[in-house]
Amino acid sequence: MRPAADTKDFRRDLVSMLPKLRRFAMTLTRNANDADDLVQEACERAIARSHLWSGEGRLESWIYAMTRNLWVDEVRKRKVRGGGGMVDIFEQDELNTEAAAEKAVYASQVQKMILSMPEGLASVFLLVNVEGYSYREAAEILGIPIGTVMSRLSTARLRLAAMLSENTERRA
Repeated sequence: MRPAADTKDFRRDLVSMLPKLRRFAMTLTRNANDADDLVQEACERAIARSHLWSGEGRLESWIYAMTRNLWVDEVRKRKVRGGGGMVDIFEQDELNTEAAAEKAVYASQVQKMILSMPEGLASVFLLVNVEGYSYREAAEILGIPIGTVMSRLSTARLRLAAMLSENTERRA
C-alpha cells in the first residue's frame, strides 16, 4: 500500500492533468459530455488502481492509455447496444477584448478542424503536436506501432494544413 504522502502526490498530479486529459478525451469522443464522463471514469479508475502505479515512466502516459482503453470498451458497448451518436459541442469562455475574441474564434475553428479528422488522426495529432509526446510515447498510449503514429501524424498535419488553407481562401 502507498504511504499517505504518495497518495496525496498522486491525486495532486492527477488533478493537474485534467485539462490535458479532457482535450485527449475530446479527440476520442467528439462530444463534451462524453469526454467529461470519460475523464471522470478514468480518474476514478486511476485513483482506485493507484497502488498499481509503479512510479516509473510518465503518469500521464499511464492515465492516457487507461482513458483510451475505457473509450474502446465504451465504443464496443455502444455497438452492442446499437446507439451512441456523436454530437460536437464546443464550449467557449466569455471574452473581454476583440483580440481575445478573434483568437478564441480561430482556436475554436482549429479545434473543430482537428476533431473533424478521424479519431486515430486527431488523437495522434493532439498527443504529439499539442501535448508534446514523442512518437514512441504516443504509440504506447494508443497501443499502435510507431510507424502508424508517424503515418497518421503526417496525414493529420497535411489534412489540417489543407483545411487551414481552404479556410483562409474563403476569408479572402
